[in-house]
Amino acid sequence: MTITLKVSENTKQEMQEFFEEYKREKTPPYAIFQADDADCVVTLYESGKAVFQGMSADISAQLWIERERHLNPTKKVDVKNSETEKKEKKELYIDPKIYHSNSIGSDEVGTGDYFGPIVVTSAYVAKDQIPWLEELGVKDSKKLTDEKIMEIVPQIIKKIPYKSIILTNKEYNERYSKDMNMNKLKAILHNKVLLQLTSEIKDYDYVVVDEFAKPYVYFHYLKESNQVFRKITFLTKGEDKSLAVACASLISRYIFLQQFEKLSRELDMFLPKGASTTVDEAGMKIIHKYGKEKLKEIAKYNFKNTEKIINQKEKE
Repeated sequence: MTITLKVSENTKQEMQEFFEEYKREKTPPYAIFQADDADCVVTLYESGKAVFQGMSADISAQLWIERERHLNPTKKVDVKNSETEKKEKKELYIDPKIYHSNSIGSDEVGTGDYFGPIVVTSAYVAKDQIPWLEELGVKDSKKLTDEKIMEIVPQIIKKIPYKSIILTNKEYNERYSKDMNMNKLKAILHNKVLLQLTSEIKDYDYVVVDEFAKPYVYFHYLKESNQVFRKITFLTKGEDKSLAVACASLISRYIFLQQFEKLSRELDMFLPKGASTTVDEAGMKIIHKYGKEKLKEIAKYNFKNTEKIINQKEKE
């Protein structure tokens, strides 16, 4: 997977600081740096083009998409999958049979945030609810702010059947290992919410999952599961092609925001989202206030932020 993101000067500066310790010795022509980020190689060019390549390219890129959006709220984020133009056009095609159907969609949030849980949701949308959801703005879910999500999701969950799983960072840290990476965890959680919802909802035409791994990889992740839901339609950019996926995404985000706010209150401090240098600063404050062990409870400990935070603490 290859994702290309055009970043502004302020985001470019943060990326240079973030990847300082993970840069490769050799740098491609016209590049500021090339660095390793788990299962992804990140290359930042002088032009401001950031290229993310590898299995976890979507996860790594999402961090900087959100950071670019936060630092430059008036600018449109320029991001694309750097494959052939033909494939790109094909990905943007919305199949009316899927879009205008009784469908179950599944999506997740929180995988790119150092703080805050991972939330996976499956949601059922009946085709006669589509006009109402479009009127609410669900069709353009990616354009919705967190404030708007907090406003409309309570209306959605009153009418839309759904199942959600919240994986706390304490649970994430206990489960994450060499044999249990982020995408495998996501596959396991998606499988659980789909099994839960399809056991109650029978009148559906499609089950759509926003594709984060090729189908054969997804099912390989589930080879040790006792029960696997297999009748899945995998779609890239699923939020654009299925309102059920869009609803699942919005509900997941709504729950994530609630949990994030709850954690901020418990710590009595502001917590930034994402995994930028401002997150590192918050991590330092948490260590000073509560001790290093607290990070293992509230943060995704395998993220590079942890190493930076601990190193900074040892220099004091």
